[in-house]
Amino acid sequence: MSSRALTKGTAISVFLICLFVISPAFLRAQKNSCVECHLQLEDSLKAPAVNFAADVHKQYGLGCHDCHGGNPAQEDIELAKDKSFKDAPKRTQIPEFCGSCHSDSAYMRKFNPNIRVDQLSLYWTSQHGQRLKKGDAKTAVCTDCHGVHGVMAANFPKSQTFPWNIPQTCGRCHANADFMKGYRIPVRQVEDYKQSVHARALFEKKDLSAPVCNDCHGNHGAAPPEVSSIAFVCRQCHPSAGELFSKSPHKQAFDGLGIAECDVCHGNHLISPPSDNLLAGGKADVCIQCHEAGTAPHQSGLKIKQQIDTFAASSEAAGTLLATAERKGVEVSEARFKLQDATTALVLARNLTHSLSPSEIEANLGEGGKVLAEVKVRGEAALREANFRRTGLIIATLFLMLLAAALYLKIRQIQAQSDR
Repeated sequence: MSSRALTKGTAISVFLICLFVISPAFLRAQKNSCVECHLQLEDSLKAPAVNFAADVHKQYGLGCHDCHGGNPAQEDIELAKDKSFKDAPKRTQIPEFCGSCHSDSAYMRKFNPNIRVDQLSLYWTSQHGQRLKKGDAKTAVCTDCHGVHGVMAANFPKSQTFPWNIPQTCGRCHANADFMKGYRIPVRQVEDYKQSVHARALFEKKDLSAPVCNDCHGNHGAAPPEVSSIAFVCRQCHPSAGELFSKSPHKQAFDGLGIAECDVCHGNHLISPPSDNLLAGGKADVCIQCHEAGTAPHQSGLKIKQQIDTFAASSEAAGTLLATAERKGVEVSEARFKLQDATTALVLARNLTHSLSPSEIEANLGEGGKVLAEVKVRGEAALREANFRRTGLIIATLFLMLLAAALYLKIRQIQAQSDR
């Protein structure tokens, strides 16, 4: 290799090394006097530096000066706090402070091309934002929900905005009776939610699709749903029930009375698992709230419940029949598969209760009844097969026992003759 080529290669290497050394990211990683200084302090002054180690902003290469200004490369505190340094924002300034970056699509696109940048505009439409504009400094701002220097991505399980942490995050304010004094709203929402079917799905089954506070109320644009919009909130997850209800006689009546659709029968935060007992005549009869017992509407509800109860009992009996045959050793997988059609018919019938149409429910259960009849025939045939096998086994066992006894006697006879 010529000395000229060697010199050229060396020059390129030196240039690349210099480029790396003087890069902002390298300088930032090498020197941060903000963190170094605050780590030597105590309590509230030390906490920001400690917490920032796990902050999502740091993971994307941002540092203290990106929010607070200043020069982290300077060791002298006076030099570090140059003209660009900004004091910690006042509480009322926080939304605009965070929004200066998070509302800038050109800036945010550098980190995530698909990230939303409408959080600030939504916030000003929320109850929180509107109250802040009126001078209520107690109302929630960005840092109340996301934290300050330990901000984590929403999809991180330890994040305050991860689904199973959201009830606790909202509850810090909304479940605090002392804090919420003067707002004239209940403070049992979180406790009620924890007993609901939604919470059971979230906390016990770890179903992250289960609704939490922000799924119904919104997050940055959080507001209580109006009476007219509650049904649309529920339909985000329950579209079929909502569509059926919109065709029912209840729809027009509820609209005329200004009644929230789903809320009346199912509640809001304390939503119990749906049950046939909610129907007329059930233990938790909700029809009786509006329709007195004995009236035509209540009688119609009783008819619907009777149809469903009868079918459910028949379906359970068919399942028991197949289980009995299976325990006796007969193959019933095809019949069990067929029984799933009946189960589907029952689920559909229960959903059809939102339409308040006994004829539709009866027609649906009629088709399911044909399936149950077929399953019953197969189940009874399987039991007969099991009994036939049992009878055959008994006969075969008796025959073998008699054969063994005859053989034993014959052997004794032969032995006796040989002894003589």
